[in-house]
Amino acid sequence: MFVDTAKVTVRAGKGGDGVVSFRHEIYIDKGGPDGGDGGRGGDVVFVATEQLNTLLNFRYKPELKADDGRSGSKRKMSGRSGKALVVKVPVGTIVKRNGRVIADLVDPGKEVVIARGGDGGFGNAHFKSSTRQTPRMAELGEAGEEFEAELELKLLADVGLVGFPNAGKSTFLSVVSNARPEIANYEFTTLTPNLGVADVDGGSILIADIPGLIEGASEGKGLGDQFLRHVERTAVLLHMIDTYSDDPAEKYLTVRRELEKYSQELAVRPEIIVLTKCEGLDDEIVAMQSTALQNVVNGAPVLAISSQTHAGVKELLRLARREVEAYRAREVKAVEEATDDTVPVISLDAAQLADGWNVEELPEETNETGETVKVFLVTGAKIEKFARRTNFDQFEAVNRLRDIMKKLGITHELIRRGAEGGSRIVIGDSQPFTLVER
Repeated sequence: MFVDTAKVTVRAGKGGDGVVSFRHEIYIDKGGPDGGDGGRGGDVVFVATEQLNTLLNFRYKPELKADDGRSGSKRKMSGRSGKALVVKVPVGTIVKRNGRVIADLVDPGKEVVIARGGDGGFGNAHFKSSTRQTPRMAELGEAGEEFEAELELKLLADVGLVGFPNAGKSTFLSVVSNARPEIANYEFTTLTPNLGVADVDGGSILIADIPGLIEGASEGKGLGDQFLRHVERTAVLLHMIDTYSDDPAEKYLTVRRELEKYSQELAVRPEIIVLTKCEGLDDEIVAMQSTALQNVVNGAPVLAISSQTHAGVKELLRLARREVEAYRAREVKAVEEATDDTVPVISLDAAQLADGWNVEELPEETNETGETVKVFLVTGAKIEKFARRTNFDQFEAVNRLRDIMKKLGITHELIRRGAEGGSRIVIGDSQPFTLVER
């Protein structure tokens, strides 16, 4: 069964917690802190493989979860890191998060980390210093990334076959390759895309056959919008038209309009117009149909073939291969020119951006004693990371978070905005705490 879209929940592993531990051995007094760090959570990694050609497996396994990291232990032993979850996907798979593309796996063997595991928390041995000789705090492990991933498969092919239903696309593919699509003398025989490799003069081209298109396909009629994605990556389009059509020019223009509505980029792709099923027809009739097409195709080559007798098939494949090679060469040249013309952009260092923070005042709340207190929301990548790793059940850990806020200048900004000792502070989505220990 061919499936080209799927949704899965991706969960990277949680980092292990650091531990509070002190060395206890006979004859050794005040051995000091020896709590180890937690292990890192496992990543979720996608790998492109040519051994798969469908996303069917994800329909039956809608959740992908990597291993969590283990907590640290005494004697400064770190916890084991979680094992990464390696997931094989078909070549041509696109991964989206909230509608935004985060990975496009177009090369066999390509690996992409889709969700990163959380860092492990530091144990109390990490916090030992000359002024803090018995730290009784440890960090929590961070949660791994979790989100719903949208998977979309776009077939990778050199040539895409487009046209109305029953135009002879599947018959052509079965003749030039080892593909065995379903063939019958009625419309919409092909219900899923098919791939085939055609050998041409010592080389080969990969051909994609999609189900027939009808008027309104770009808007979803006949599931056309779902099928058109599979020819988006092709270098050349073969417009296949039944020679027995009453008006082949109109058939061609109808498909062209749907391509333009679906994608302007696809509409300007190189194309070859192919009249099919020419066996048994007089040369005059074939010539008349070809002339009708040449009047509207804007210079694109028009060929007549018969898949049954193989007439014109070899010439078509040779022309298609030349067009593919020319298109790929233009692609490479465009990439090289874009690289050469790239102007260096001076930007802020990533560490500087991570240190940024923002303070926002929220509506006042009532505390446990009935007093009205001010509430402030603090956001920023670096301070939120510290807050996620803070164990709010350990007063030393909370005091450390307050010290970090002071060093980053956040405390000064809170006081400037009217925060007092009992004001509630919320950092990101962490639990609230007071500005000063109470």
